[in-house]
Amino acid sequence: MSEPGPVTILLVEDDEVIRRSVAMALERYGYRVTVAADGLTGLELFRDGRHDLLLLDVMLPALDGIGLCRRIRESSTAPILMMSARGDALDVVSGLEAGADDYVVKPVDTAVLVARVRSLLRRAAFVPPAAAPSDPPQTVAGTLVFGDLSIDPAALEVRRAGEEIALAPTELRLLLEFSAHPGIVLDRQSLLRNVWDYGWDGDTRVVDLCVQRLRKKIGADRIETVRGFGYKLRR
Repeated sequence: MSEPGPVTILLVEDDEVIRRSVAMALERYGYRVTVAADGLTGLELFRDGRHDLLLLDVMLPALDGIGLCRRIRESSTAPILMMSARGDALDVVSGLEAGADDYVVKPVDTAVLVARVRSLLRRAAFVPPAAAPSDPPQTVAGTLVFGDLSIDPAALEVRRAGEEIALAPTELRLLLEFSAHPGIVLDRQSLLRNVWDYGWDGDTRVVDLCVQRLRKKIGADRIETVRGFGYKLRR
């Protein structure tokens, strides 16, 4: 069996200095980097090749990073990390709503960038939560059942009313975390640690926006907001 090739990252950034410095930083850690200077070129490269992760600037010519993220999400669940020049709340929320998994603020700290990339790649490997529920839900041949929602942790398949649902890696890990603790309130910081692999306090907006996307796919009433505390999966 042949050894797997290096992880390939598609970097779309219009600023040449930032594009070169980020590409060089990632290559030093062994990643293979493909670069594009505008959104339309980035979309073409995405369609023409296999990329394990996408790193997109928000402000891009031809097609901005938000639009590019939406176009990619039409056909791919590959991890997407957005870069925002200011960490502006509107940029961050727009990127996450478009389907991005996380974001970093420019100027990008290399250590933070690589940590986020590694975290996203671990999530994309579909490693489910190890914790077992104290009061397990109904199971059918290893499948967890919550009303019309069924989750097969081994096959990594989610169905609603018998129809399979396509979830991005982060959405799937989030749902698996909830399904491992049905009826238990999970606070945002613990979700950041267990789902996003954050070893430090992060922006809890990524949790809120991912929960929002997940609700649209599995049913708005399936995940309950416990105001002031966090979220829980209804039994």
